[in-house]
Amino acid sequence: MSTELTVQEAKGFYKLNWLQRIGFGSGDLAQNLIYQTICMYLLFFYTDIYGLQAGEAATMFLVVRLVDVLWDPLVGTFVDKHHPKLGKYRSYLVLAGIPLTGLAILCFWKGFSGSLLYAYITYVGMSMLYTLVNVPYGALNSSLTRDTNEITILTSVRMFMANVGGLAVSAGVPILVAVFACQKLPLEMALFMGLGSLPSFIFMPMVPAIKRKVGKKNMFYIFLSVAIIGMLALYVISKISSVEDNITLIYIAQFIKSTGVIVATGYMWALIPEVISYAEYTSGKRISGIVNALTGIFFKAGMALGGVIPGLVLAYTHYQATAEANTLPKDSGAWFLTMLIFSIIGLGLLVFCFTQTEERVVMNDSETKNVKVSDLWMEFMRNRPLRIIALFFITAFAMMSVGNAAGAYFMNNLEMQSPMAQEGIRWLVCIIPAMLLVLAMFIISKYELSDELIDNINIEIENRNQKTEQ
Repeated sequence: MSTELTVQEAKGFYKLNWLQRIGFGSGDLAQNLIYQTICMYLLFFYTDIYGLQAGEAATMFLVVRLVDVLWDPLVGTFVDKHHPKLGKYRSYLVLAGIPLTGLAILCFWKGFSGSLLYAYITYVGMSMLYTLVNVPYGALNSSLTRDTNEITILTSVRMFMANVGGLAVSAGVPILVAVFACQKLPLEMALFMGLGSLPSFIFMPMVPAIKRKVGKKNMFYIFLSVAIIGMLALYVISKISSVEDNITLIYIAQFIKSTGVIVATGYMWALIPEVISYAEYTSGKRISGIVNALTGIFFKAGMALGGVIPGLVLAYTHYQATAEANTLPKDSGAWFLTMLIFSIIGLGLLVFCFTQTEERVVMNDSETKNVKVSDLWMEFMRNRPLRIIALFFITAFAMMSVGNAAGAYFMNNLEMQSPMAQEGIRWLVCIIPAMLLVLAMFIISKYELSDELIDNINIEIENRNQKTEQ
């Protein structure tokens, strides 16, 4: 038994213990504590507290994402070409994590209230530093092991912990802001937003078993359909009468929607190591950083689309910030303190992730010396599964960005808005995300890498590497 394990490890098929799995997952928990706060509440902070117009915020969100399109490939290439002493990928968790924490906090500072320049500087800087953490962290996954079952477990743990962060942010931010503002706790909003992450604790641990039972593609089809049903139900319920009058049904529809979204979008991260192995099989280079930079571009492109849509829809439907909000407080100091707490905890978790991960499957110096930015586009053109993943990521993240940003408006005195603005918010929460998920379902139907094929590819790669060494 021990001999067989040694042989498997020699081929890169490492098994990790639970502390290592949790340690890896804590990196995603950390990033969600910081970045989900940005995604869910920064637009609301800008329009209702900081003093920007919805159109100005929408334009800024688009500009930031365009900057990312240029920045991500540079980061991916740099990461693949260099071997920092603290670790090829994990070192950036600390080196970039510290300044990321500082700028994330400054995004919620009202010291230059209404200044578009300050908002641009802090948001662009925060986003660039997030890439410098997120791209290496994504590559870290495929550097820990080649074992597809272990990758599935790692992804499940990672997404479970990511949704712990999502739940802490979605439900915790409204409550903590209210506590610091000495106002009534917005429990209905906290529960609604929290239901966006709660299903992960039920279904993400079940993903490996579900995938074995129904298969990878069928799992996507089932849960994408569940999400669409939940979104349509949410629209109908909120349309027939006020949110407050139908709050129980609103909660049920939100739970159904979130169940589908969490499983379908959570498992898509397990496809990245498959695409990396396929790239190594076809090109001879395990360019994890470049592939993760590409996926970074994909989800940033989706976030660019999803980030600009809410601001544009709000502007088009003449959304007006209400003078008094009985759900989300407008005390700027309370928002700053809340972001301070979440960011510092996030930094501590990034350090914990750094201490518990060990890179075992990485390129050596001779393999990385010729890595260049053009490899990113060459890999994109020759790697069909990567192109499928690109389209899926763009669609999925556009859907999540639209829905996440709109949730705060949906539960924040919706009935006080004009009928046109109300309908715009409903479309942002329900209809537009549902349309994007229909497209995502079609895209994932074109993905052709099965688990059996990936296992055979990984074995072939290791056999080829051993022959080269001999």
